[in-house]
Amino acid sequence: MTETFSVPDMHCGKCRAKIEDALLDVDEGAALDFDMEAREVTVDSTLGTKAIQELIQAAGYAAVQKP
Repeated sequence: MTETFSVPDMHCGKCRAKIEDALLDVDEGAALDFDMEAREVTVDSTLGTKAIQELIQAAGYAAVQKP
């Protein structure tokens, strides 16, 4: 399932790396696409929406699913 999340506080490579590490630690097969300018991350993963949001939040960032 592919979903896009708004991550307003993501603004640099360090932010990206923290989110990437958090998600890939749980789902090694996940594909992540970051749009740093729009502050969005698109995740293709077997994890559900809530699990993805919780992992991003555990990395220190609020995440809102985009419609």
